[in-house]
Formats: sequence, structure tokens, C-alpha cells
Amino acid sequence: MPSSQPTNTIPPYKTKKGEAYMNPKQLEHFREVLNGIKLGLGQDIDRTVHTMQDEATVFADPNDRASQESDMSLELRNRDRERKLIKNIDKMIAKIDSGDYGYCDKCGIEIGLSRLEARPTATLCIDCKTLDEIREKQVAK
Repeated sequence: MPSSQPTNTIPPYKTKKGEAYMNPKQLEHFREVLNGIKLGLGQDIDRTVHTMQDEATVFADPNDRASQESDMSLELRNRDRERKLIKNIDKMIAKIDSGDYGYCDKCGIEIGLSRLEARPTATLCIDCKTLDEIREKQVAK
């Protein structure tokens, strides 16, 4: 079964002293990271389609059939999440093209290389994200 967690084989970007934030080398690095994740997700989706076609067996036993349908449903939910992530990656690549990548959507400050290495699709700086999470917890109570 393919993993639902995309893996990144590109080593983290090493900054040089005095290097400007989101310079062309950094932008190219994150473009490669995002494209690598997108490629891996696309391969997982293709693999799932082929597996589901191969395993499309009609079981006589209702328990076997229910188990198979449950497995397929779970797999389809995972693939739907991955499809949404691919859309998000495409948005991030468009931000790289427009020069907006790496900056918080709410306050406009730098998101930071280490945060982007951990989550290349991050759109908020750590402070804005923390505030959002606090608000979500308060609304949920």
C-alpha cells in the first residue's frame, strides 16, 4: 500500500551568510521540493487507480464485500486529500512565479526557511498560525 505521507528526498536548503530571503536560489529550491511532492502524489494516485481496478472482485460473502468497500472508501478519502494537496502545491508554485512565496498571507512577514522546509505549503507565519489555532480551539468549546 502506498504511503499517504509525501516524502521529500531533496536536502534542506543551506543559507549563506548575508543571503537575501527568497532569492532566486531559494525559490528554485522550493519549486523543486514542491514539484517532487506533487510527482510523488501523482504516482500514488495512479497506483491506487490500478490497484482498485485489479482488486475489483465481487465477493459472495457480505462481510468480505463490506470490508472491501470500507478499504476502498478509506483509500478514496486519502486520495481526495492528496488531490487537494496537489491543488495547494499548484497555488504555491504560482506564488513562486509571482514573487509572493514565503510571506505570510495575513501579516506579510517572512514565514521562514525552516518552517517552509517542514511545510512547503505553509501560507502563514508561525505567529499567525498559532493565533488561528487558538481561535479555532475557542470556537470549538
